[in-house]
Amino acid sequence: MDTQESGGLRLPRSRQANERLHAMIPGGAHTYAKGDDQYPDDVAPVISHGRGAHVWDVDGNRYVEYGSGLRSVSLGHAHPRVVEAVRRELGRGSNFVRPSVVEVEAAERFLATVPTAEMVKFAKNGSDVTTAAVRLARAVTGRARVAICGDHPFYSVDDWFIGTTPMSAGVPAATTDLTVAFPYGDLAATEELLTRYRDEVACLILEPATHTEPPPGYLAGLRELADRHGCVLVFDEMITGFRWSEAGAQGLYGVVPDLSTFGKALGNGCAVSALAGRRDLMEWGGLRHSGDRVFLLSTTHGAETHSLAAAMAVQTTYVEEGVTARLHALGERLAAGVRDAAAGMGVADHVVVRGRASNLVFATLDENRRPSQPYRTLFLRRLLAGGVLAPSFVVSDALSDADIDHTVDVVAQACAVYRKALDAGDPTPWTGGRPVKPVFRRSV
Repeated sequence: MDTQESGGLRLPRSRQANERLHAMIPGGAHTYAKGDDQYPDDVAPVISHGRGAHVWDVDGNRYVEYGSGLRSVSLGHAHPRVVEAVRRELGRGSNFVRPSVVEVEAAERFLATVPTAEMVKFAKNGSDVTTAAVRLARAVTGRARVAICGDHPFYSVDDWFIGTTPMSAGVPAATTDLTVAFPYGDLAATEELLTRYRDEVACLILEPATHTEPPPGYLAGLRELADRHGCVLVFDEMITGFRWSEAGAQGLYGVVPDLSTFGKALGNGCAVSALAGRRDLMEWGGLRHSGDRVFLLSTTHGAETHSLAAAMAVQTTYVEEGVTARLHALGERLAAGVRDAAAGMGVADHVVVRGRASNLVFATLDENRRPSQPYRTLFLRRLLAGGVLAPSFVVSDALSDADIDHTVDVVAQACAVYRKALDAGDPTPWTGGRPVKPVFRRSV
């Protein structure tokens, strides 16, 4: 039975669980983006279980969930085809002293789904495969510098990237100095950077698309720049993989990178990621290359059979059921409803939905239309009170039209409070305590 009340949530067990989490786990979560500092004061539900597009917290409250598993659970929780595939392999053993035939099948399935790649190697998380791409690019080119798109928020937990963030403690400056940044959509600025560091840049790495579509000719222009300057082009397809098309952004826009990395939606919540790309590059990490060996990827659990089985089930489901198209349709319905609700309450310029329909985020802007953490706090608190858990508006295939309609109704109620705060010129009376905080910050 739901225990939500019109004035807020009853979360005594979640609060107790959060205290236990902080007592044993630094930050109270294993992913910073899941920390209770990302949610309003005392309104950070601890999840008991999920099914489809719904999750329940330990207090019994049910929510419509968005951005499930940080965008990884795109088919919905406990999807029957994925669960059955995992269960079948668990009964046959999950890890062996030699490769399993499942590794052959999973590689064949992946390369059929992403035909622009010629080889693939699986791992457990996105950081490992993006770092492997960087290491491979450095080995192939003999260059040390890495050029990242500075407009994209995250690539890896490893030093080459984390050293560029406000949470750079523990990363030697010498490592950070080897990473440089270029702006998204600006070919001239990127060429200037490659010219400034002529023959020093090993790779260009970026998310091929995010909250905005790439400008016409942009990705093709990057491809040409990488070729001309002799560096490796790497697409981070963690988010765009499957949500843009089954083959990611490269499959949608028709620009082929040298290397690409996939994760998140690949396993529908199971731990699996992939580094894919050109055979002549990938073989540097193999046994059929005559040069110096590259320690590309070697992980004990990288090829657990049940995670690879989950990935195959996900790919089959996407292709057979047209999941990407449905994600877009659901996102379009949600975006239209949220925009109408915001306009109806007079806050259309302050509660703003952005991004591709399958990957929607929202911005909360203050009286001067600047991003505001206090207003985000107000908005999140009202969504949670209405049974909507939404750090973003990223949809899953399990959402129903009724879920979308309920979400829009709750957004309308939240926008009514938002309007009151704007009129007062101060959201503090409606935040319920300290504001939520950005993940990347130097101090607590």
